[in-house]
Amino acid sequence: AIDEYKPLDATTNPSLILAAAQMPAYQELVDDAVAYGKKLGGSEEEQIKNACDKLFVLFGAEILKRIPGRVSTEVDARLSFDKEGMIQRARRLIDLYKEAGIGKDRILIKLSSTWEGIQAGKVLEAEYGIHCNMTLLFSFAQAVACAEAGVTLISPFVGRILDWYVANGDKKTYEPAEDPGVKSVTKIYNYYKKFGYKTIVMGASFRNTGEIKALAGCDYLTISPKLLAELSKEYVKLTPTLSVKEAQACELEKIHLDEKAFRWHHNEDQMAVEKLSDGIRKFSADAIKLERMLK
Repeated sequence: AIDEYKPLDATTNPSLILAAAQMPAYQELVDDAVAYGKKLGGSEEEQIKNACDKLFVLFGAEILKRIPGRVSTEVDARLSFDKEGMIQRARRLIDLYKEAGIGKDRILIKLSSTWEGIQAGKVLEAEYGIHCNMTLLFSFAQAVACAEAGVTLISPFVGRILDWYVANGDKKTYEPAEDPGVKSVTKIYNYYKKFGYKTIVMGASFRNTGEIKALAGCDYLTISPKLLAELSKEYVKLTPTLSVKEAQACELEKIHLDEKAFRWHHNEDQMAVEKLSDGIRKFSADAIKLERMLK
């Protein structure tokens, strides 16, 4: 799919790696990761952990052969509330890429957008020059905290927000401009541009092409091959709906969030609380399945 659509960047996550690792085409990468884990030795648990990290990096390295930009590699979701654990794991992944001859400028380390994850991102960026992609981002509070932490990029989710409103509300269909996920990313984009934050806004997790077109003009969008295929069949003029000029004219107040304020504002958004914890649980479950497979 990457060869076909030629994106600038590409992303991985535990669920995508788990699916790919079960395909015969990638068996060699799995074998290499297992051999690496055995070579380093230690307890079985340590061997599996090292093999997992190596597998993520091997997939990342394969992707980088096919794209001009950066690949995103995710830190284990089970560390989502462990700031120091995330920092250590991120540095370990960067070291593994370095061993493979790949510099940190071509990597984005994906971290859960918990308070601890955002603070880990702040340290990785400022002290180690490691670029971070803050994922599982659903609330405006998460976006504000990420901007204040000075991370490279955020991945606010669109489709999973829509899923929640469809499951929990009376309304089952939304026009793209009224889609709650689209509205969330639009607000974040406008806030970042109005107040001059350098953090890149990369809309993610789309359910349909309408959502993608409604966010035309956003810094980056990460789009699945299935939706890229649908878009490639459309011959319509796409006009940007988001722009820096309009963002600077919007009526948003600047806010500052310390830990207490962050936790309160995030907690006020029921959708974000539920989708963040759900996302962490699902990525954790897939990480465990991947470890079992390697074992």
